[in-house]
Amino acid sequence: MPQNIDHKAPSSATPAIAYKARLNSWAIARLLPDAQREIVARFRSRSDAEGYMQHLSQTKSDAAFTVVFDCQREEVVI
Repeated sequence: MPQNIDHKAPSSATPAIAYKARLNSWAIARLLPDAQREIVARFRSRSDAEGYMQHLSQTKSDAAFTVVFDCQREEVVI
């Protein structure tokens, strides 16, 4: 069965966040000065995010990271 690659999502005045985009709500944020944060990576589960945060803290000991539940959609740095 061929795939429908010509399908385009309908546009609306208030576009809903796509289901696939909502799956990765757990994020690792790098803490920056002035209470700013920078999203480094996104994950589907908190345990995956915590495991990767341990790896980051071992490899980049000069930076501070935290796991957050983020409903907003920001671009990932990595």
